Amino acid sequence: MNIHDGKYAWMVKIGEKGQFVIPKEAREIFGLQPGDEILVLGDKERGIAILPREKQQDAIKQIFNSVEE
Repeated sequence: MNIHDGKYAWMVKIGEKGQFVIPKEAREIFGLQPGDEILVLGDKERGIAILPREKQQDAIKQIFNSVEE
């Protein structure tokens, strides 16, 4: 669901095996295809973020730069 100007939110259920389905609308918006790899980041205070491949490199650089500081 489009929340505001390019910001989205969806509700999903976690199955017994810990799996969930990325909603079709989200897959279409972000161009996710079967077999694509995604990066899952977790922060106990901020939650979980899922990044498609084209965003992974920037996120990893930011993470390692902040660790070095």
